[in-house]
Amino acid sequence: MNDDRLWAPWRLEYVTGEESSGQVELPPEPIAWQTGADHDCFLCRAAASYAAQAETDRRLLVAARGPQTIVVLNRYPYNNGHLMVAPLRHVGTLAELNREEHVECMEWLARLTDVLSDRLHAEGFNIGLNLGRVGGAGCPGHLHWHLVPRWSGDSNFMSVLAGTRVIPQSLDALWELLTAALREEPAQS
Repeated sequence: MNDDRLWAPWRLEYVTGEESSGQVELPPEPIAWQTGADHDCFLCRAAASYAAQAETDRRLLVAARGPQTIVVLNRYPYNNGHLMVAPLRHVGTLAELNREEHVECMEWLARLTDVLSDRLHAEGFNIGLNLGRVGGAGCPGHLHWHLVPRWSGDSNFMSVLAGTRVIPQSLDALWELLTAALREEPAQS
């Protein structure tokens, strides 16, 4: 009998549907919120400005910032490398995006697929947008694209039979890898 263990304690909050007791500690109050921010929105909190920005970005899993956008690791990933790209502003529909926000989000998605292909050897991607709660949006007021790297065979017996996903890399290790890669490979103009 194989006694290997799958150890993913950070997923307990997601699996049980309960908030953990302090497992994800909120940072101090921001020094500045984006205009129109929802103070209860995790993406608005990530988009805010903090006195200790680098430390707070790491805690909130913010991998990158642009003038109009933010890139955040998904705390409950579907697959290793699952990211979210969102405008800094709290807008819930595509029609509310201005041209600069829309273009910058698309540029980040293109850049991140290149980086994840190179660094994680992703063989393909799912890129999706859930609009409205009925459309599956967990955060319906703050539009965001999901970028999910895929590999041949990443749907295995664990996901098919047990409804469990195996994520082989910690969020902290992914944050380190991604932020280092983005520093090394500046955006193309």
